[in-house]
Amino acid sequence: MIVIRNCAGFDELEACVQLQVETWGYDPTDVIPRKAFLVWQKVGGQVIGAFDTEIAGASAEGGPESLVGFVLSLPGVKTGKGEPRPYLHSHMLAVKQGYRNRGLGMQLKLEQRREALGRGIRHMEWTFDPLEIKNAFLNIHKLGAIVRNYHVDFYGVSSSRLQGGLPTDRLLAEWHLDSWRVGAILEGRPAVAQNIEERIPVPASIYEWKDTEAGRERALAVQMENRRKFQQAFSQGLAVLGFVRDAEGNGVFELGPLNQAELD
Repeated sequence: MIVIRNCAGFDELEACVQLQVETWGYDPTDVIPRKAFLVWQKVGGQVIGAFDTEIAGASAEGGPESLVGFVLSLPGVKTGKGEPRPYLHSHMLAVKQGYRNRGLGMQLKLEQRREALGRGIRHMEWTFDPLEIKNAFLNIHKLGAIVRNYHVDFYGVSSSRLQGGLPTDRLLAEWHLDSWRVGAILEGRPAVAQNIEERIPVPASIYEWKDTEAGRERALAVQMENRRKFQQAFSQGLAVLGFVRDAEGNGVFELGPLNQAELD
């Protein structure tokens, strides 16, 4: 049985650190240490874990030996139009190998949403790799986030094996937690018809290309072409409104004019 709850104590936070290393393969210069997890949790962020209570030695409440996933966020303040308002930046989500493709990422994000709304926080953001098809499907199709911003080489050089040596380009997901759009998608209600004006494909082969020296140039070519397309579309006021996958695993970002009423 999987239990989703806040992480507590040094051991559980250290288990998050170790799962971070296991997932991304970071070298020590890129690893977020336990102290940072602790501080962000204390100042209003979130460190939420998924615990398998059926692992040998695990208690009914879970424990560090049973941690199989976590999500980390830190607090921020939005300024600009109107009064400053709090939001959460969700920086990291990891699920242990063997527990992936079971919906744990979705469960962790929904717990983030529930906890944030319980504190009156209505907005969350996070960045994700435009070449990661599974992440895009979760963020856009299943959670109802939108995207209006593209950041070139956001983190600079990364030691993550998942990056494949490519520039760390990132899309910025905006999750309007109590909006009509998000509520409709999470509840399976019919969505408002979207006027899709641009489609940006990501081939399923991108994972293989990123993982091999011979294929890296092909992966970089896709990244550069899609970077151009996203930047052009966003400069014209379009937003990512949908994401679909075909039977072969290829993904397509769907962009069109944003109906602001859906975010209210």
